[in-house]
Amino acid sequence: MNILLTGVTGYIGSRLAPLLLEAGHTVYVLVRNKERVQDPRLIPIEGNLLDGPLPFPEEIDVVYYFIHSMANIGSKFEEADRKIAHSFVESLSKTKCSQIIYLTGLVNDTNLSKHLASRKEVETILRTSSTPLTSLRAGIIIGSGSASYEIIRDLVEKLPIMVAPSWVLNSCQPIAVRDVIDYLFKVLGNEKAYGKAFDIGGPEQLTYKEMLLRYAKKRKLFRLIITVPLLTPRLSSYWLFLITSTSFSLARVLVESLRNNAICESNEISEVVPKECLSYDEALDLAFQKIEEHAVVSSWHDSWSSSNFPAEYNKYIQIPTDGCLIYETKQAFTTSPEKIAEYIFNIGGKSGWYSMDWAWRIRGLIDRALGGVGLRRGKTNRGRLRAGDALDFWRVLLVDDVNGRLLLYAEMKLPGEAWLELKIDGQELVLIATFRPNGLLGRLYWWMFYPFHWFIFPGMVRHIVKNADKE
Repeated sequence: MNILLTGVTGYIGSRLAPLLLEAGHTVYVLVRNKERVQDPRLIPIEGNLLDGPLPFPEEIDVVYYFIHSMANIGSKFEEADRKIAHSFVESLSKTKCSQIIYLTGLVNDTNLSKHLASRKEVETILRTSSTPLTSLRAGIIIGSGSASYEIIRDLVEKLPIMVAPSWVLNSCQPIAVRDVIDYLFKVLGNEKAYGKAFDIGGPEQLTYKEMLLRYAKKRKLFRLIITVPLLTPRLSSYWLFLITSTSFSLARVLVESLRNNAICESNEISEVVPKECLSYDEALDLAFQKIEEHAVVSSWHDSWSSSNFPAEYNKYIQIPTDGCLIYETKQAFTTSPEKIAEYIFNIGGKSGWYSMDWAWRIRGLIDRALGGVGLRRGKTNRGRLRAGDALDFWRVLLVDDVNGRLLLYAEMKLPGEAWLELKIDGQELVLIATFRPNGLLGRLYWWMFYPFHWFIFPGMVRHIVKNADKE
């Protein structure tokens, strides 16, 4: 089949794409920038449905709709979701597509949150297409790198005693990400699923409190959860933001959605895709295993929809020079460039920043206090970086294996824009920090932190060279 996969850089799309390729399908991917498509077997279609309809290939047979705008559009996400859905339906009308597959949230409760109401509206718009729609409605998805799993992990690991809002007593039906992917794959081209909506969930109905305590039991941690009715949704959002690695915009959306029970009303999916789903404990075990093996396929924070990173990707790869402040340092090395490159491409996360890690942590705390991403995102795997990855408070713009060059763009709260570049030039390792200040405040910021640059950046290149030379 010829398949168009939207959201390929997101948490679910990046896991489904390899499965479709291995099954022998031709896979087109809709992306805002084709530089993020790492697998050469995928055929990129570059464009943004917010700008209007796009020319989809006429030969498309099936489309997966995973487009999500809640995190980077802010309060206007409903309007954006609506516009994208209409553009999508119009784009699809010029193809011979026979099925749309849409992954959405469980929308069975009354008085839905804005997020879930928007997801339901998108489903309604997609049904106006002449192409049959298959909707899969899931609640909490548990898997390594999922936002839900990471929030549970952060809360349990960090807080021996939790004063929690009353929504932790609401019910949900968590499902393992492996089962979600399996359902998405098995409804593909399945005529029994055409024109239908299915609730999908795991075998257990649990409260959010029970999920937290079950995680704690798995980790052999004693945790006490005290529920109070006084925490408003906004206060609850701040609570999640301060304790977990989630952004405030995502925390707000999650908290609003958690006031709804997320329970499957029917098990009709079993008639179309008969299968046994993993229990909550089994899903946790699988997530633990993937993390221990450093085999996390995708993470929610690697998606650009989880950040405020702009769509105009290309212009950020070209580092500006006009009006910029620059710090450059270099260090000669005697070992092979390949060894130096290994250190460059393994920077960040648990590997640290090779110099004055305490200073990076303080800067991360400051950013977090200002509402930024901080250092809690880490990186998806301890292995090498890929373009588009989230890396602490940076976004990876470029990973050039041939020339040994890494380019990062700052997603922290700044009075300006910042780039950090590490590259190999002959037998020298070069580090260049570039800052484009926004007015006087930006210039004051640069000069206030400039003395730290004398220690941090030379220390980074010295550490890399020293350790690579020892090998």
